Amino acid sequence: MCCVMGYFGNVISMKDFRTNFNRTTSRGPDSSRILEQEGAILGFQRLAIMGLAESGMQPFTGNKRSLVCNGEIYGVLEGGNTSVPWRKVKEQLCGDGYRFAGDSDCEILLPLYEKYGCDVFRMLDAEYALIIYDEAAKSVVAARDPIGIRPLYYGYDTEGGIAFASEPKNLEGLVREILPFPPGHYYKDGSFTCYRDITAVSETQAGALDGADGICRQIRDRLIAGIQKRLDADAPLGFLLSGGLDSSLVCAVSSRILHKPIETFAIGMKTDAIDLKYARQVADFIGSHHHEIIITREDVLSALEDVIYALGSFDITTIRASMGMYLLCKAIHEQTDIRVLLTGEISDELFGYKYTDFAPSAEAFQQEAVKRVRELHMYDVLRADRCISVNSLEARVPFGDLDFVSYVMSIDPELKLNRYGKGKYLLRHAFEADDDGKPYLPHDLLMREKAAFSDAVGHSLVDDLKEYAEATYTDAEFAEKCRQYAHARPFTKESLLYREIFEKFYPGQSQMIVDFWMPNKSWKGCDVNDPSARVLSNYGDSGK
Repeated sequence: MCCVMGYFGNVISMKDFRTNFNRTTSRGPDSSRILEQEGAILGFQRLAIMGLAESGMQPFTGNKRSLVCNGEIYGVLEGGNTSVPWRKVKEQLCGDGYRFAGDSDCEILLPLYEKYGCDVFRMLDAEYALIIYDEAAKSVVAARDPIGIRPLYYGYDTEGGIAFASEPKNLEGLVREILPFPPGHYYKDGSFTCYRDITAVSETQAGALDGADGICRQIRDRLIAGIQKRLDADAPLGFLLSGGLDSSLVCAVSSRILHKPIETFAIGMKTDAIDLKYARQVADFIGSHHHEIIITREDVLSALEDVIYALGSFDITTIRASMGMYLLCKAIHEQTDIRVLLTGEISDELFGYKYTDFAPSAEAFQQEAVKRVRELHMYDVLRADRCISVNSLEARVPFGDLDFVSYVMSIDPELKLNRYGKGKYLLRHAFEADDDGKPYLPHDLLMREKAAFSDAVGHSLVDDLKEYAEATYTDAEFAEKCRQYAHARPFTKESLLYREIFEKFYPGQSQMIVDFWMPNKSWKGCDVNDPSARVLSNYGDSGK
């Protein structure tokens, strides 16, 4: 993950820009550069992944335009949904007379913008956050991918100047209000335009409940394609493996594509780590080089403030799930040369959580999926980005492949309801075996019900956090302190603890997160007071 930052106005000094810019050096530890022009400042911190030479350093410049981009460009859509690989696009641009300085995928963006203008954003098969400044026209453009996998925030200074940055900590104290840049939008000279709503469905993919093989083949083929794209890197690859369905599939498919043992990493509490044994079983099955990190209560509590500062969130489930991920990535950074990590996020939003078993109708299921995908950038995607980037690593999320997400969102939600006695059945069925009948995973592991992420690291992780919060406040203190918050008011001692730590680092900026991530309380069976699936009546054997 890299860091981009831009300011367009006359209030923020270069000194203050640089001070805030330097708060995210872990995102781009390899090199840093700031470009100052009249009325504009662009900054870039680089984590070299593609085109490792100095010639891949940003900002990229040409024809009085400058660009910074934190992203991976997999291809460009030309006609329908066919994605032309970025290297092929580069060859075409060279044929048009454009000369490139290096081998970075992001360098193709400036000539593409010159050719297509803002229409280029809907053409990109990519995950990115970028800023463009046209010095001649004094024009400012910023854009973010349709899911918001790459982070971007913005805010206005006291005189209406605008600033953009990869993280809230870059903007804290410089702007009045920090807001997440809306995914699937571009900004140009004062206004935001939605160029793609990834949840919009133009044609529903229907099928009989007992005959969904055609749809399952599409799920399998598109996910494999999404994984394959994300294996292209000039820096060493690693894989987070929880032993759950999603990360296990990413690892199993990647191992087949690469035709060699991959590096897998799992984490668990010293006691009761549910998924360590399942991760080991998957690793043994696919023949990976497997690494286990064991953590304690003291590790978790001592990292709590660092995690909340990195996240820029007060959300309960995001913080819980981040504790293990942060500590795992910290160990990977300190103990290996891995630079890129593939992860299993964005499957639940598409195929369903434990609580979506309670969806009262297919329409309600689809509405919930739309909400969850649109809010991903504030929760699971934010968690993956920060836990990984703060440890100078890059996250790649195959389930977030745009073609894959668009297709799964178009599947008739009747097929995604849990009518099979097994959550996320379509995904499981899609990967039971390849065309030669060879299984991707052992059947018992493929069909194992998912444990909540923080529970999978160890039930004691959440229990330890709750106990620590209970000891921090008396009941009277809890009631009094909660009353001071109007937005997303804390409702447990744990949520109050997180909010107070958040406010220490980001005072008055809670609007960055719309609310607490919780199951849909309007559904029967989901009116609970804790976000963990552990409290639901259908959790069953998931946590064993």
